[in-house]
Amino acid sequence: MTSQAIYLDIAAYLRDLVARGQPGDLLPSDAELCERFDVSRMTARQAVQLLVHEHLVERRRGLGTFIATRRIPRALGSPLSFTESMRQRGLTTTSVILEWRRTSAPEEAAEALGLDQGDPVQVLERVRLADGVPMALERALIPTAIADLIGDDDLKGSLHDSFTRAGHPPSRAAAEVSARLSTEYEQEHLELEPLSVVLTEERTIYDESGVALENTATTYAADRYSFTAMLFPAKRDGGTR
Repeated sequence: MTSQAIYLDIAAYLRDLVARGQPGDLLPSDAELCERFDVSRMTARQAVQLLVHEHLVERRRGLGTFIATRRIPRALGSPLSFTESMRQRGLTTTSVILEWRRTSAPEEAAEALGLDQGDPVQVLERVRLADGVPMALERALIPTAIADLIGDDDLKGSLHDSFTRAGHPPSRAAAEVSARLSTEYEQEHLELEPLSVVLTEERTIYDESGVALENTATTYAADRYSFTAMLFPAKRDGGTR
């Protein structure tokens, strides 16, 4: 039997495990597949990579191969926080705090927040998880006047909820989304394989009075997240077509 035929047999075996398993279940390692099918590691990896491309499995750096979690849709332009978006889908959110400190606002963030370059801001960097799976790496810059209203107990939860309790309910957001290859830092914290693709969102949140509450750069694991949009025909001469 050729190596191509064998790797297809391995892929079929893995698909069967996926069909009988649950999202997040650990699958046999490359070494275990090599032993079971008496093939080289390259052939085993080829089979696994086929299922990765089919979005059936995902590799987590240093942990192994898992049945893929379902992609979480996020509507472009939605004011929902990460916490609320996950909550609506029955998922439990947690956060790992990486950084919480005062720093100077860089030029672009200062402009978005209505500040002068170098003005003090509070930076909050954290990994956002849904049912224990790392979904996003989030770095928020918050004006100090707003950050001073946030307690330490709020850092692992929804900033939107914290803003609302402080009298600044988020009302609108300006966002830009793009895709690129992940960095080693992102691979470490999102448990991604090298050369994995990530989606990045630059977003500024405002309250009802137009006060900027946060300027956030969020990196999403592209195999666990998707962005959706509702599109309408362009209006022409007061009507639509």
